[in-house]
Amino acid sequence: MQAVFCTPKVSISARGNSMFLTGEIKRTIDERHRLTLPQDFAEAVSTEEGALVVAKERSGCLSLWPLEEWKKRLESGVSLLRQKIDAGRMEQRWGDVQRLGRLLSTRHQEVTLARRSRLLIPEGFRQFLGVNAGEEVVVVGAVICVEIWNPAMWMDVLRDEMPEFGDLFKHLTE
Repeated sequence: MQAVFCTPKVSISARGNSMFLTGEIKRTIDERHRLTLPQDFAEAVSTEEGALVVAKERSGCLSLWPLEEWKKRLESGVSLLRQKIDAGRMEQRWGDVQRLGRLLSTRHQEVTLARRSRLLIPEGFRQFLGVNAGEEVVVVGAVICVEIWNPAMWMDVLRDEMPEFGDLFKHLTE
């Protein structure tokens, strides 16, 4: 039986165009490096065919994004960067442009969930997450995406960021 910290929840705005994902649950990665997501989370971030984007966030954390949302954000950023390159505004920053290109090349991958909720964690992403087959992860609703955490890294983040919760909540809701 999986330990549930906080039941995963998904709510959709009145306009139907934004989601709000919350909750935290432990899950185990199976021997084939698959992870069964909570159904609500899986449905919120994937298409009817199960397509979504998995991205490297920070060491010990992967995020899952709706495919169209990810494409829209990525295309917007790349378009702006291309405009700057075409206008000659990046001449002095080629090193940064190359670094960004390297990170873009390895940061995300489109995947398809099996049976609408089972994620096969891509090989290059397993090492980044730092969790082996048979070990637990923490699946977290991060409002705009779903995150998969190495439990030790998740606890470090909570210790560091929880004291700032009140101020952050107040700042974002003013």
